[in-house]
Amino acid sequence: MNSVTSAEVMSHWQSINQRYLAAALVRIQSALQSCLLQRNSSEIVAVTAAPTWAELATIAQASSHPPALVVLSRVFDLTEFEQDLLMLCVGCEMSAEIAQLCAKVQGNPQLTYPTLSLALAALSEVHWSALTPVRPLRRWRLLEVAKGDSLTQSRLTLDERILHYLQGVSYFDDRLRGLVESCWQPVDLLPSQRHLVENIVEVWSQPGMPPVIQLCGDGIEAQSAIATMACATCGMQLGRLRAVDFPTTTAEREALVILWEREALLSQSALLVDYDAATPDRVAQLQRFVEQLRSIVIVVGREPLVLNQRSTIRFDLPKLTSVEQRQLWQQGLGPDVTATQQSIDRLVAQFNLSAPIIKTVVEETKIKHEKINSEIQNFTLSESSIETLFDALWNRCRMQARTRLDDLAQRIPTIAGWDDLVLPELQCQTLREIVAQVRQRTQVYEHWGFAVRGANGLGISALFAGTSGTGKTMAAEVLAHELQLDLYRIDLSQVVSKYIGETEKNLRRVFEAAEAGGAILLFDEADALFGKRSEVKDSHDRYANIEVSYLLQRMEAYRGLAILTTNLRSAIDSAFLRRIRFVVQFPFPDWAQRREIWQRIFPAKLPTEQLNFDKLAQLNIAGGNIRNIALNAAFLAADAADSVRMEHLLQAARSEYIKLEKTLTDAEIGGWT
Repeated sequence: MNSVTSAEVMSHWQSINQRYLAAALVRIQSALQSCLLQRNSSEIVAVTAAPTWAELATIAQASSHPPALVVLSRVFDLTEFEQDLLMLCVGCEMSAEIAQLCAKVQGNPQLTYPTLSLALAALSEVHWSALTPVRPLRRWRLLEVAKGDSLTQSRLTLDERILHYLQGVSYFDDRLRGLVESCWQPVDLLPSQRHLVENIVEVWSQPGMPPVIQLCGDGIEAQSAIATMACATCGMQLGRLRAVDFPTTTAEREALVILWEREALLSQSALLVDYDAATPDRVAQLQRFVEQLRSIVIVVGREPLVLNQRSTIRFDLPKLTSVEQRQLWQQGLGPDVTATQQSIDRLVAQFNLSAPIIKTVVEETKIKHEKINSEIQNFTLSESSIETLFDALWNRCRMQARTRLDDLAQRIPTIAGWDDLVLPELQCQTLREIVAQVRQRTQVYEHWGFAVRGANGLGISALFAGTSGTGKTMAAEVLAHELQLDLYRIDLSQVVSKYIGETEKNLRRVFEAAEAGGAILLFDEADALFGKRSEVKDSHDRYANIEVSYLLQRMEAYRGLAILTTNLRSAIDSAFLRRIRFVVQFPFPDWAQRREIWQRIFPAKLPTEQLNFDKLAQLNIAGGNIRNIALNAAFLAADAADSVRMEHLLQAARSEYIKLEKTLTDAEIGGWT
């Protein structure tokens, strides 16, 4: 019913608009006839009665929406002469009779087009300034002045977009094609996103030139949906300009400013500028472009675009709440699957994905597992299929979350298991406690209410301390393997920057990229950032403490597990240690532990012969060095087409000790060969 009514309203407006346009053209026709009569009194010229402006206003009042010419004149602040000059150009495009009148008045059958000289002679309320570059007709390119002749004799051509607009045809200018794409259809938003729409609409309701809206965060789909809904609420259309489509030449960029500003006024449109993939030089060009615009602009990206010439308001794109994510998983999987609520809770607790990505993960998983999808459709899903389905969903979520992190940190394969770890029982027990906390976050934080006390301190953080090679990285691998999560190593010595603010920016990128998948973050070489807090003597000392505090703050708020490693625990200030939930000391292995490491280090397929693990354990080295020796000995044996023997291990041990700048004593290798 509403669509029919809308169609009827549009049809009525079109009828009134055509009547108004026709009446305006009669005024032009009458003016040309009168001018011809004055110039050639011998010719019999019938002068049509011209409707007055009052009569035109009466026609316009017949519709609740004003005719296109009225809107155009109001928007661009046209004088009566400028309106008539515009209609003179329209007449030559639409009426052969008006074109012939132009030729007769100008005394040349070839001049069937308007000129400024003709307009000054035939129209009323004339003023020369109408065709100056600063006046609306030329500034907004409503018409074009042909080059070659003098200004008064040059041909005036109506812009095609303006001709169609006056006829009631609305569309984005063809010259914007390939640059600006339309975002027409609003989509259903989640409650947290609808609240953001309300805030944006409130900003636009204020008087004066609107500030640039900056929507910061991940997910162009959600940002675009929010912007589209905000525009729809205000009766506006939305165009999207991507950084990759932005013009490369100055002339093209200047033309785009004029074309878009005109389009924004004609079609009541806002512009969404997606600058997230912009190169540094392109960012500078986009800054200048946005500052030149006076229309409504929404800038989207992970970080705000720095603007100096226009006021801005930043809105951070809200992450989906746990409830919203749970609803999306349930909608995608259907009622037969959602009976296994615990599995969905695990996905929600671990992965913080956007609505489009959740939908993509579900659909792609269903396509890949046709048998399971058929069972879902027929409500015959078995327990084994449910388990297979959620394993597939889990792995696909991990893959989605890797997209950004792979560019910022090193992903470490997680093959090692508990059997590969040789540590005292106390340390192993602490590691198992870490696993339990990661798994039970939803139960403790949400169901039991600890999250109500605030997000600060809900992150799970750990410090792994011990000399090089004592198993810190392997322990992180074991945790990742047990939890079925990705492990990323971030070398803090590479992250720390001498430039103020850059260290925090680098860390922020890592944490924001990791939030989607809750990957385990292993911050290696923490000594580069941490250390004993000394007396603050200058700005550098003060800023170093700020960097440490920032990292700890992000670790405390991180949804996943963040691990710091250090070779020397005593070098880290106790005030910082208090903010870390778990501290695991990795001791240098004793003889028994070294023997156990030697026994476990060789793969089952590796041929060995007459190895003496008691003697091998005499080497006073850490597990990492033991692995190096075992690996190098295997290469020596392979090159000799032999099994790994003690002599190969002795040769490899000598090379390892040279690297360590240590002396291999007789007590360590006595009786080896």
